Amino acid sequence: MLFKKINAWLHLWLGLVSGIIVVILSITGCILVFEQEIRVFSSPWLHAEKPAGKAVLPPSVLYQAIHQTLPDKKIHSAWYNGEGRTVQFSLNSDSMVYVNPYTAEVVAMIDHEDFFHIIEEGHFHLWLPEKTGDLLVGSGTLIFFFLLLSGIILWWPKKWNKRSREQSFRIRWNAKFKRLNYDLHNVLGFYALTIGLLLAFTGLMMSFSWFNQGVYWLAGEKQAARLKPVSDSTFNRPTVMLQQVDKAWNMAKDEIGEYHPDEVIISFPHQPSDAIYLCTDMYHGKWRDIYLDQYTLKQLPASQSKIGEAALAAWLRRSNFSLHVGSAGGLTTKILYFLASLICASLPVTGFYIWWGKKKKSPASKKSRGSIGSGKYRLSHHQP
Repeated sequence: MLFKKINAWLHLWLGLVSGIIVVILSITGCILVFEQEIRVFSSPWLHAEKPAGKAVLPPSVLYQAIHQTLPDKKIHSAWYNGEGRTVQFSLNSDSMVYVNPYTAEVVAMIDHEDFFHIIEEGHFHLWLPEKTGDLLVGSGTLIFFFLLLSGIILWWPKKWNKRSREQSFRIRWNAKFKRLNYDLHNVLGFYALTIGLLLAFTGLMMSFSWFNQGVYWLAGEKQAARLKPVSDSTFNRPTVMLQQVDKAWNMAKDEIGEYHPDEVIISFPHQPSDAIYLCTDMYHGKWRDIYLDQYTLKQLPASQSKIGEAALAAWLRRSNFSLHVGSAGGLTTKILYFLASLICASLPVTGFYIWWGKKKKSPASKKSRGSIGSGKYRLSHHQP
């Protein structure tokens, strides 16, 4: 009984402290779940009709087209999004440039500070300075993780019988608002528990290095030192940067890529020691980072293996984003994540109303509390 009282007290006050943060993270998360799908429908510059007999142009041709149009901009990377889609170029500016991969025509220059970027800033930093926002988001996520665990303890019935099962798993939609609010908190919280824990766990992996390293250690592996991808600038044979980038792009499509090989991110090295970065195997929120020596085009040790060949700890890290945003199982898991995030956003609201309702009870109603059990809408014995 003492443990349950302490657990209920912690659940209440930790919930009150973190409620606003949880609501913001959950609502912004709901929006970001379908970011790519919404962009496809709302952004005509993402699409490029393929002319008959036309092949996708290599990075060098598109690079030169942008350089002629925007000679004062430094081009960092190109993102090939597959057949029928424009190529997205990252420049030293606040805008992204989209190019038709079949004609090298510059289709659009779009400000990076769009609606979804604003939502991301709220989800990552609560629209606060980055250092402060990161700390609050990480702390709120950690509290929410423990709230879910303490919530399942409060939810757990003392006895498993027909009545307790109905109270624990079913919402009484025709009940009075107070009872309905309790069911929305208690029952929906249970149904969203698994995904909620996964959201919090993967969020903590992103927020705190100590948590990330702890997971790596629990997976039975020691964390290897991070390797820096550096090209051997002592290589004597002269090379042309754009020609090497074209060769690397062809390697990514024809040799390296396992999933969606026509979807590739490739960088343009501007320093002698820069490696050519490739991002391949972009599938259901996972990807593979490859670094090539810009002179020999050999893979550098910093490159990642295929996701199926990764050890457990490395697999967890590389799958963390996919598990956090719900893309691991495609549209089905995205829908489930959206609903779970919506429920998570409601929990601080319904929980606050439960607490406020108890606080506002008159002395007379408190005295008669023991007689509530005989009513039609009797609250369960495990009500927090």
